[in-house]
Amino acid sequence: MKINIKINGQNKTFEVEPGEFMLDVLRRNNYLSVRRGCDNISCGVCTILLDNKPVPSCSLLAAKANNHEITTVEGIQVEAEKLAKCFGEFGADQCGFCNPSMALTVYSLKQENVNATEEEIKAYLVGNLCRCTGYVSQHQAIKKYLGDSNENS
Repeated sequence: MKINIKINGQNKTFEVEPGEFMLDVLRRNNYLSVRRGCDNISCGVCTILLDNKPVPSCSLLAAKANNHEITTVEGIQVEAEKLAKCFGEFGADQCGFCNPSMALTVYSLKQENVNATEEEIKAYLVGNLCRCTGYVSQHQAIKKYLGDSNENS
């Protein structure tokens, strides 16, 4: 079956199988920043934005994405680079495997609540696991990123 998706601002048509998950469709079509992790909605590494909300692509049936908008980290390149700079400043970037999904989730948070408190940041990121850090440096970097966004508004 064919599905139509606006992905990173471009209208695309994909051929999908019934029961196929969006993660597999995206990777098959060279959206390789969408990573495969646990395949059971536990780690968040496969996060994409569906209509600007973070969702795990390993559990999103591709057919459900028909006529919706999907964003991968390539679609927020400028913002992802700003966040990466903050991560570097705080030593929050280690292996980088979770960075694309983390960037998308933080970008979504920024759209909803640029003044997020530390507790709100923690709550928003609950579905994104990072096996390398203790999260402290990541949360500091995210707070700086959000604060920089506030200053530039």
